[in-house]
Amino acid sequence: MILEEQINKDNLPKHLAIIMDGNGRWAKQQGMLRAFGHEKGTKSVRETVENCAKLGIENLTLYAFSTEN
Repeated sequence: MILEEQINKDNLPKHLAIIMDGNGRWAKQQGMLRAFGHEKGTKSVRETVENCAKLGIENLTLYAFSTEN
């Protein structure tokens, strides 16, 4: 993690919630298949989960509901 050494770990929240939305639409706007957007979203989620664990964030909520799917 690039900025890990600059983060004051005493100031981090115990619970982080993220609303994930728009990966498929982003891909379509770039002229790509929706699945490509979902693949990119999966990579972002993996990185987020791993970095939260490294930083010691106790709870992570990922909300991934879409009325379009």
